[in-house]
Amino acid sequence: MATKAGKGDGKQTKGKLRTSKNKTEGAGGGGGDADDFEAWMKSRQLLKPDDQLDLTEAELGEEITKVLTPTNTNIIRNLVVYSFKEGEFVLAPVPGNTVTLIAFPGNSLHVDSEEGRRQIEESDEIGYPLPMPNYTVVEQRETDNVDGEEGEGEEDDDGGNAKDGGGEDEDVEEEDDEEAKGTEGDEGEGEGEGEGAVARQEDDEPAQQAAAVSSKKRKLINQFNYCERGALTYTNPKRNVDTQTIPPPRSQFGANVLQWVIYDSYMENFAESQKDGSKKEDRKRGRREKKFRDKSAIAEQLNKKYLKCWQILERMINQNIYDDIAHDYRYWEDPADEFREGEGNLLPLWKFQYDRTKKMNVTDILFNPSYYDLFAVCFGSHDFMKQTNEGYLCLFTVKNPSFPDYIIQTDCGVMCCDIHPTYPFLAVIGLYDGNVAVYNLREDCKEPLYVSKGVNCKHGECVWQIKWGLDMADGEVNFFSVSSDGRVFNWILMQNKLWVTTIITLYRENGLVDGPDGTKITLKSGGSCMVFHPVDNKVFLVGTECGYIYKCSTAFSSKYLMTYYAHNMSVYRIDFNRFNSNIFVSCSADWRVKVWEDMRPDPLFIFDLGAAVGDVKWAPYSSTVFAAVTTEGKVHVFDLHVNKYKPICVQAVVPKRKNKLTRLSFNEKLAFIVVGDEKGVTTSLKLSPNLRMMVKPPKKQLYLDQHTLQTGKLEKLLSLVRELPEGGTVVPDAATTVRS
Repeated sequence: MATKAGKGDGKQTKGKLRTSKNKTEGAGGGGGDADDFEAWMKSRQLLKPDDQLDLTEAELGEEITKVLTPTNTNIIRNLVVYSFKEGEFVLAPVPGNTVTLIAFPGNSLHVDSEEGRRQIEESDEIGYPLPMPNYTVVEQRETDNVDGEEGEGEEDDDGGNAKDGGGEDEDVEEEDDEEAKGTEGDEGEGEGEGEGAVARQEDDEPAQQAAAVSSKKRKLINQFNYCERGALTYTNPKRNVDTQTIPPPRSQFGANVLQWVIYDSYMENFAESQKDGSKKEDRKRGRREKKFRDKSAIAEQLNKKYLKCWQILERMINQNIYDDIAHDYRYWEDPADEFREGEGNLLPLWKFQYDRTKKMNVTDILFNPSYYDLFAVCFGSHDFMKQTNEGYLCLFTVKNPSFPDYIIQTDCGVMCCDIHPTYPFLAVIGLYDGNVAVYNLREDCKEPLYVSKGVNCKHGECVWQIKWGLDMADGEVNFFSVSSDGRVFNWILMQNKLWVTTIITLYRENGLVDGPDGTKITLKSGGSCMVFHPVDNKVFLVGTECGYIYKCSTAFSSKYLMTYYAHNMSVYRIDFNRFNSNIFVSCSADWRVKVWEDMRPDPLFIFDLGAAVGDVKWAPYSSTVFAAVTTEGKVHVFDLHVNKYKPICVQAVVPKRKNKLTRLSFNEKLAFIVVGDEKGVTTSLKLSPNLRMMVKPPKKQLYLDQHTLQTGKLEKLLSLVRELPEGGTVVPDAATTVRS
């Protein structure tokens, strides 16, 4: 009936909708909501992407089957392990594909299992014992009409006991009400009877518990204090061992005991006791000295920590004081270089000096190969008639221009130094007396690690230059030195001493002269500088005091590879080009700077600077830029690509009459140089943009790096210079000399 009624209602509803629809059409005269929806759907256009792939009907109807497998891709297959039993590698079994995400250990046992059956037998229970209800003892009062049969029925039937107990509870409550109305005597009598019933029930409970304990079948083993007899240690029986030894030798002694014999024995005993006392005092003194040394060591460690903190604080103060100079050191760009083509200038920055070296000459300057802001300065004397009794090697940093970070003091002037390229904490120095020393900057700079000792283990005269060499095949560290005695030494750092070997003796060519006794003597050339080839580490150049440059090799010492008749006076410095190892430059006391090509007897460029040239260096950032310092106190900067005839910058750094420049060094990372003078002052100078111009790559070769562009720029310049004039004669020295 409900279903029919529902259908009837639906028909009536449809009729109503039709009636309302007809009314709406008659009233409005237009289409309804359905017509609007159809018109809106027809106006929509489906947009198709331009890159949509067109498929045929066959491709659209094709079914693509995808198979899912439960294979675990993270399992390592073909895994082998070594089997000690078989003595070879065997395949390990592949684990299953099941991955355990979470696991909880349980303590439930199956009823039919062996362990569950054993537990049931031992405890007569399944699982853990269930908690028993705590029954309270209720006082009972026996009535006169209670028979003994009811008591026996209660003991035999548990169900009846529960029902009778309920009835007894009700009787007890009624009896309590009657006792409240009764006399005191009745109360005492009722209480006595109740206590007797409680006592009988409590006596029955221990008997039931004893019966339950006796029902256990076997005794459990104590698992916490159990030891099998088979594991007990066997006690060996005692044995008696008898040995027989040779009796000690015996001798008879007899003497007369006199007063002086007793006196002498007492004096000997007294002397021995005095020695023992002195030994004890020595031990006590040694302990006190050890404690003092320990305290001094602790104090020294604290001083080092304090010194480091003070150094950091000093750097911060100096950076605040010289804030303007620090800003120029990094970001200074001279805008005037845009209006002067082919010229530049130098901006003075900091001046580095040490109070104890004010009257000494700067004999060498070298930047640390690992820390670009740290450089070493050697202090000695170039005047042989005014030698000082001490020398210094100071390491300055641009972060603290007021005081050196490391100070090494020697007994005579320090003439040269070098820092190891691989171990930047190892510094080697050459001294005026011909000795050499190696220092570890990480430890105490007061004592050297190695120092040359003895007459045969040193140079006969001043050491002018020293250079670290490549590590030997056995990993031993070594270095080379050249001196005025005409010998080049190779020093090897052994475990506890220096091992010296003579590499070559600089004999002059055609230097045979008659001696005082009529014998022939071969003259030597005093070495003044040396430099190793940047590519071939066995080849090196040696400059001499007579103006020659010898090309030598460490492989043999009896012959020169090449002799350059370079200068008329002592050669002060030689330096290889950073971008072409066949090009090097030299300077001398004859006022000239010459640019050479390897195995070419004549120089490519000759420049006359008008004064003795103390040092010359190639720039690390450009293949055609080098700088030189003169005794007039000027710095000359050349760029052969811009001007092949004169320097593009000449600037006086110190007064001409009062001071002279001695040494020069380029920074390897930033565009500034450091120069030293005869007053012990080291000055840093920033190069203007025209002195450090980089090569712009062509538009079609933007991928070329700066090293390739610099090499190409130098090769283009050398190709023009290598061409000889007509007739094949070399241009004379005077004609190519340029005065600046």
